[in-house]
Amino acid sequence: MYEPIRTKSVHTMAGTTSDFPHRSREEELDIQLAGHLAALLAVTDELRALAPSDDLDAAAERLVEQVARLRGGLPPLRSPVTAAHHESRLALLHQRAHALAGRALVVAASRADTAAAILSAERMDAHASTTDPRELASH
Repeated sequence: MYEPIRTKSVHTMAGTTSDFPHRSREEELDIQLAGHLAALLAVTDELRALAPSDDLDAAAERLVEQVARLRGGLPPLRSPVTAAHHESRLALLHQRAHALAGRALVVAASRADTAAAILSAERMDAHASTTDPRELASH
């Protein structure tokens, strides 16, 4: 009923080498964590433009350090943000930053990266204290 397969399989067998590079689980987690922290940095930069503070400046610098470390010394790209004061925008940015810090914390914990986990937890606390807890629970 079926014609037999006459070509070599495209799937590699266990123990054979392939022509394309593979990344380890740790490398994949580094890439994912760097992405979450870079996104958190972008939101932090937006918050700094809307409501400048020493805490946000320090957080941005620490985020830059962690992203650069995870990317092998390559610093994240940053774009200037223009300020447009809207209270609703501030609350939304804090909610987004809180969620991004939470994602980064999960990945940092799974790869046992203490420095990134501590930074992520601190940022979660900072953004949770700025936002209404009922709003955070609804997202």
